[in-house]
Amino acid sequence: MGSATVFGRGCNIACCAVVTGRDRPRPEQRSRSAGRSSRLQSHSAHGDWGKIQYPQIVGHEIAGEVVAIGSSVSKFDVGSRVGVGTMVNSCRHCPECLRGAENYCENGNTQTYASKDRDGTITQGGYSKFIVVDEDFVLRIPDSIDFSEAGPMLCAGITCYSPLRHWSVAPGKRVAVLGLGGLGHLAVQLATALGAEVTVITTSPDKVEDARRFGAKDVLINKDGADFSKYKRAFDFILDTIPYQHDLDRFIPILKRDATLCRVGVGKLTTANQYGQMTTVLNRTALAGSNTGGIRETQEMLDFCALQKIKPQITKISMDGINDAWSKVIAKQARYRFVMDMNMKG
Repeated sequence: MGSATVFGRGCNIACCAVVTGRDRPRPEQRSRSAGRSSRLQSHSAHGDWGKIQYPQIVGHEIAGEVVAIGSSVSKFDVGSRVGVGTMVNSCRHCPECLRGAENYCENGNTQTYASKDRDGTITQGGYSKFIVVDEDFVLRIPDSIDFSEAGPMLCAGITCYSPLRHWSVAPGKRVAVLGLGGLGHLAVQLATALGAEVTVITTSPDKVEDARRFGAKDVLINKDGADFSKYKRAFDFILDTIPYQHDLDRFIPILKRDATLCRVGVGKLTTANQYGQMTTVLNRTALAGSNTGGIRETQEMLDFCALQKIKPQITKISMDGINDAWSKVIAKQARYRFVMDMNMKG
């Protein structure tokens, strides 16, 4: 099948044909796919988050139609509108899996690409014409959401939605979103739809108008010398979507007592985040993290986005444009998600 493949650390992506060995009997379905480009995939494909086996077809956040199903499939039919997020399997029997939190599987879930599946094979992702996935890890895409818009919701969307729900973001709450990129622009829309008053903190002055269009009531430009004083103990929750290491000490003091700053943006694992120990002690604030969401919660998020008419801002590209798109993601030039249409001509 045609695919976009990484052959080694630091390599560009090559378009080629790859035999994956994943067409085997199991309760599964095969779907025509469209994937998207993210900083997460750049980090993982280039080995920033640990060793991976090359060659590797990357790509998650996949959306398309079912074109074939296995004999045991009961949840979907040929022609069903479906999506695949960050994982395609888990142990299914640990306490986390049993409560619908497969993303926190105690035995480790199987990621959509570059991950060892239960049978020992390495998963290959969605930068390809087709992908074969177990139906238990397939999402239903609401009719009102276009495939190109659904893709970014399946990682970026749920990565923001899950912590907003976990920390009970609701009317009357004040939320700060750090960073206005692929995650941040969805976080603003989601928090606003949940009823919160949202402030965006960004280093990009040219994104102020966008932030307000997405629903932000206020925008602070986070440059050297930025005045945070009016925000002292102002926020019930901070969602940090910045995808690289940065100083947290300027943000922790703007949390209310007992409030939480949750990180969902992750950079190179070899670089530590710095913050002063007394920064959290003096205000009994908490630093936390959150890792995507389970299948049930991801479906809930998709249905919520359909109801609230929440959509990512995207730029469509062909497979031939993927290396240029990755470069723009790293250079912070994406507005706000690149989506690769596998049927689009270069």
